[in-house]
Order: sequence, then C-alpha cells, then structure tokens
Amino acid sequence: MADERVLDNPIWAALTGPHAHFAERHGDAARYPLDVAPFLALADDAPTSAWADVATLAGPGAEVTVPGTAVPPADWEITFSIDGVQLVDESLRTAPDPEAILLTKADVPEMLALVQRTQPGPFLPRTIELGTYLGIRREGALIAMAGERLHPPGWTEISAVCTDEDHRGQGLATRLVRAIAHGIRARGETPFLHTGAANTNAINLYENLGFRLRRKVEFKAARVPTNP
Repeated sequence: MADERVLDNPIWAALTGPHAHFAERHGDAARYPLDVAPFLALADDAPTSAWADVATLAGPGAEVTVPGTAVPPADWEITFSIDGVQLVDESLRTAPDPEAILLTKADVPEMLALVQRTQPGPFLPRTIELGTYLGIRREGALIAMAGERLHPPGWTEISAVCTDEDHRGQGLATRLVRAIAHGIRARGETPFLHTGAANTNAINLYENLGFRLRRKVEFKAARVPTNP
C-alpha cells in the first residue's frame, strides 16, 4: 500500500513528484499551468512568508486555490469555500470496460461540453494531459467519461467522473471508475478521489464500490491583494 501521508498535501506531492514537469514554482509555492488545472500548493510546513511566493507566482488580483488547511493572510479575500471529502481505494473491484474508449486531444471540445453540462469539477483545455481519460459514446456522442488528475507518488486521483443526464441510471460512471482504476492498479499505484461533502449520493456510491473515507477536506479559494 502506498504511503497515505502524501495525500495530506497531494497537490504539492504531485507537483514535486510525478507531475513536476507541469510545475510553475516560486519559492515554497507551486501550481499547475492555468489551462491544465486550477490548483496551487504550498510546501509542507511552509512558513507564513510563503504567501508572498504565492502572490509573486499568481500576480495581483488573481484568484488562487488555498491548499489543505493553510490559512491565507487576513487581507486576502476568501472567494469560496466548500466542504469536501477524500476517499481512498480499499477493496475496489477493477475491470477494463469493452465499451470504453481512450479519449485524446481531439475529443477535448466534447469533453469540455460534457463537463459544462454535468459540472463534475474543474476540467480545462489541457487537463487531459494529466493522465488517462476514458469515455463512452452512444450514436457517436460522448455521454460519459472519467479520468486521472493529481498524481502524488504511489497514488492517482480519479476525477471528471460524469454522465450526461439522459443516460444516467445505467451504471456508466461505475464502469468507468472501475476501468480507470484498473489502469492505475496495473501501474502498481492506488486510486483515490475527492468529492463534495454534500454529494452524499456520490459518497455512498464510492463507498459501496470499495473506497474508504480517509478525511474531510475544504475546497477554498482566495484572491491575491491588488496592492501588497
């Protein structure tokens, strides 16, 4: 089993590990390119002065994600805060899916449209570069997808799990989660994921599939002051 401690600060662990080639970094702050993912992280045990690194990296007036339990300076406006949960694979049964297709950059416009309709969370024009994305088509149209996002050492996050409203109730999301997890396990890694704490239907689904609730998290963003 992979070391769970890296999941306490998974964005930093990813950007200083397997996803280091994506990292834009200044001092104790690092982020993904803005067209890849909207996530920023601070180093473990970073001092309060690291927020100056965030300000330099993001620029005045920029909205940035607040990593983990970090508390931004008092003059930084909190722009949103949502309670969430982190779940890890404990007994998930994985399997490839014969109907799932590997999605490529050519599919990105349809992927963005599906995300816009279903709102599973952030997905940007280059998010597909973070890992494998699988989809299911019916009559040529992309109706469901799931893929890989954060990649801390030993772990891969399953993300962008979504199904078009007209095709829900058929178990497509479950099939895609199992298929994506099958590929993660084949690399010797362990799947994990995040979802909103209020999304009890999704949490129940994931727990029934074999995920274990590891911890509560807070998804939060703040705005860099315009005048330092």
